[in-house]
Amino acid sequence: MALLETRDLGITFGGLQALQHLDLSLEPREIVGLIGPNGAGKTTVFNLLTSVYPPTTGSITLDGVSIVGKKTYQITQLGIARTFQNIRLFKDISVIDNVKIAMNAQMRYPTLAGILRLPSYRREEQEVHSRAMELLGIFSLEEFAQSKAKNLPYGKQRKLEMARALAANPKVLLLDEPAAGMNPTETQELMETISLIHRTFDIAILLIEHDMSFVMGICQRLVVLDYGKVIARGTPEEIQKNPAVIAAYLGGDEE
Repeated sequence: MALLETRDLGITFGGLQALQHLDLSLEPREIVGLIGPNGAGKTTVFNLLTSVYPPTTGSITLDGVSIVGKKTYQITQLGIARTFQNIRLFKDISVIDNVKIAMNAQMRYPTLAGILRLPSYRREEQEVHSRAMELLGIFSLEEFAQSKAKNLPYGKQRKLEMARALAANPKVLLLDEPAAGMNPTETQELMETISLIHRTFDIAILLIEHDMSFVMGICQRLVVLDYGKVIARGTPEEIQKNPAVIAAYLGGDEE
């Protein structure tokens, strides 16, 4: 059974079919790339998977259980976390507090223990702090723990957003253009970090990215969208040679 699966997934905005008949599966511990030209429907897929939009047709299952109709916060609790094209951090609070906020749903101490600062509260707070620092360490951000998020360089803000997504303890991590705006050195560092996440955490990753060298270097499989439809599936090597993919990116006849 696939960890995450869609069948005949589609959505219509007015008379526009933004996505049609998407069959997509993600196995445990797999890295899959979702690629295609601008406007192909890639971010729409992420918005459907996280219940930002309700689908017009089709199904979405996580661990074999339907998640259609769930609230976005419920999707996160069930095990799907995401990042965004446009970074969405709490920019005026500290780096470590950005990560801790994502752990709030996992905290189990009673309200009274928090009000009175009882030992159970202090113990769990220390555990959260330690785990947040561990996550920051994976992204080489621990030295910036007390800095405001807005003071981080752009590339490090991208990494912080990923650390915050991981703090929700997901089964599936959705990365929406994680290398956007990064220079070649930052992009290489990010590839190494994602590989580390893949090795360290029991997690599957679905990513959208326009940097083809990044995608080809890190993904095990690729799914290609164009005008809301899947036009190709395969390994990076197969996709590079696919005439339909070449035509979609470069224009012109597939021949």
